[in-house]
Amino acid sequence: MAHGNQRELDHQKNMTKSQEISKGERKGDSLTATQRKHRDSEITQQNHKATNEKSLQTREK
Repeated sequence: MAHGNQRELDHQKNMTKSQEISKGERKGDSLTATQRKHRDSEITQQNHKATNEKSLQTREK
């Protein structure tokens, strides 16, 4: 019965890992929620624009 709590130990280890990762991501960008939304919307708009230009180029060929 030495391995009875292995599942619980693994669960705790994974929880601490995921918490460290999420903390690191939040510290890295240091943006407010509205700033993050604005940044993400700009990135999305740029991606849509690039996709549209790419599709227009393939249609012309």
